[in-house]
Amino acid sequence: MFQKSRVSAIYVRHWFTPLVLLLSLGFISCESKKGPLAGDFEGWEIYGGAAWSFEGEELVGVVSDSVGFVMSEMPYSDFRLEVEFKPDSSINSGIYLRCQNKEISFTDCYEFNIWDLHPNQDFRTGSVVNIAPPLQYVETIDQWNTYEIELSGTALKAWVKGVQTVDLQDLTLEQGFIALQAMGTGEIRFRNLNITPTTRK
Repeated sequence: MFQKSRVSAIYVRHWFTPLVLLLSLGFISCESKKGPLAGDFEGWEIYGGAAWSFEGEELVGVVSDSVGFVMSEMPYSDFRLEVEFKPDSSINSGIYLRCQNKEISFTDCYEFNIWDLHPNQDFRTGSVVNIAPPLQYVETIDQWNTYEIELSGTALKAWVKGVQTVDLQDLTLEQGFIALQAMGTGEIRFRNLNITPTTRK
């Protein structure tokens, strides 16, 4: 009887230890999958006059008659960017890609706009400001929306809520920083940001 119990105890111990290890590794793995700007500013820098904070894993930008942005510390070339965003009715926001310097502009970055009520509707949500109007209009105010953007060499493509708004070729910018903007007066929220480097086709 003693021998049987001892063997059982050894068996359980050898079975239990790897299980605990696997569960621990699984927990660590889940923790490491946290995306950028999902609760902290690690790898990003804050510029300008907007107030940026987190509510859970939502990045909230609030601005009053000013402009501000958060920008990646590292540059990107070819990649797919996915993010959810929720603008109020007054905010002027946007996603700036391949920025040449630690500042934002539609000449030194590709500006994928977020502003349904832009006075010039060629530059409304879904456009690339000063380059191309949106292929289709998509309404985004006061609701959660998706933005999907692909940059591969000279090819620029974008979808808002699954509707393609950009499909063009441009030779201007090859690599640069990524920024999220809050401008004017109002609030913009972002969540579930993913940036996936890709291989140029």
